[in-house]
Amino acid sequence: MGVQQCEVVVIGGGPAGSTAAALLAETGRQVVLLEKDVHPRFHIGESLLPANMPLLDRLGVRAEVDAIGMPKYGVEFVSPQHDHAADLRFTDAWDKSLAGALQVRRSVFDHLLLRNAERKGAQVLEGHRVRQVEFRPAFGGAAVQATGPDGTARSWDAKLVIDASGRDTFLGSKFRIKQKYPRHSSAAVFGHFRGARRHDGSREGDITIFWFQHGWFWFIPLADGTTSVGAVCWPYYLKSRTKPLPEFLADTIAMCPRLASRLEGASRVDDVHATGNYSYSCTTAHGADRQASCLMAGDAFAFIDPVFSSGVFLAMSSAFMAVDAAQACLEQPGASAAAMRAYERRIRTAPAEFAWFIERMTQPAMRELFMYPRNVLRAREAVMSILAGDIYRGTPYKPSLMAFRTFYYMNLMRSPLATFRSWRTRKHNIRDVPMAADA
Repeated sequence: MGVQQCEVVVIGGGPAGSTAAALLAETGRQVVLLEKDVHPRFHIGESLLPANMPLLDRLGVRAEVDAIGMPKYGVEFVSPQHDHAADLRFTDAWDKSLAGALQVRRSVFDHLLLRNAERKGAQVLEGHRVRQVEFRPAFGGAAVQATGPDGTARSWDAKLVIDASGRDTFLGSKFRIKQKYPRHSSAAVFGHFRGARRHDGSREGDITIFWFQHGWFWFIPLADGTTSVGAVCWPYYLKSRTKPLPEFLADTIAMCPRLASRLEGASRVDDVHATGNYSYSCTTAHGADRQASCLMAGDAFAFIDPVFSSGVFLAMSSAFMAVDAAQACLEQPGASAAAMRAYERRIRTAPAEFAWFIERMTQPAMRELFMYPRNVLRAREAVMSILAGDIYRGTPYKPSLMAFRTFYYMNLMRSPLATFRSWRTRKHNIRDVPMAADA
């Protein structure tokens, strides 16, 4: 088979890749999406944010996603240092229209988005692993090679490549620009359970975050009756494992009594998974500085600690922005470098907002603010706007967010010894530790 011509090759069929392919194809662009797996396939990261919902509307899949999702109206924080739980509602955010989101089984959700891209006109090829991308100088496009399910090699001549390969970070690895977040080193172990005790009524689908001595747990109820439970922990803890993963997860859950009580009588329904090297970022999200016609979106660019369920939102929102940049590059090739750099400035905004909180979530001063939320100077509304993903919509919460940060720093100064101890402990915990061979 000879070299095929197209305008855009999208690497990866997760939320970022499927979103980008659908948006480009519906404008008449010739798009080829290459996905290494065959959907539906397992993936973690099942919690959407309220800001995802307008994106689903714009893709035309809102009704389909509503049909498979569990409604989620807030987030609960449970701390071993506090007797109570903090229940935060998305209706407490600045923009009251972002009132809720969904929990979704990712295998079903991702498959739905992939089929939508196909319906919109993208050529979707599953079981096709990209092996090589060679760029031409001065934004002259790229030659893309992939192998299909039977091992047959295929080639495309594209004007632009969008890397949405997720944690494979195809171009990040090719350019050697992928770097671990020095302040976010973590690992995760997780599984799904049936029979977990959920909250009643409208709170049934809410996510719960449990802090424990080695990190934090997620508790995500899904519409099919199962509950996703995972521990995001310091790498040294996962490295200490001497038991098979199922026993290790069970022992880890036992360290968090309030989570264990909600899983009493529940049974695990699938394999236990583990992953390391959890947080990273590429030094750039485009190829302009390398005379390469490419953009990176979603996890192919960066992944941060998922404590605020930001993964799918960051993937999809970056895809919308990547499409804007791609259209500019295709319509005015001479302005490609400027369009790509503008894309990078935008794509870095949301991860930076989430990262500020993530870096401080283990500080007693931050935990106190979350466990006793107040709305002085509308600070709670500003924080809930971040948790809702309301970052790119122009909502004027920034002064109140600055007030919240001021309250945080004031709390730090009130307890300098506790602050120093917490900082020293975190520095020790996030040290780079090689993962076990089967982790």
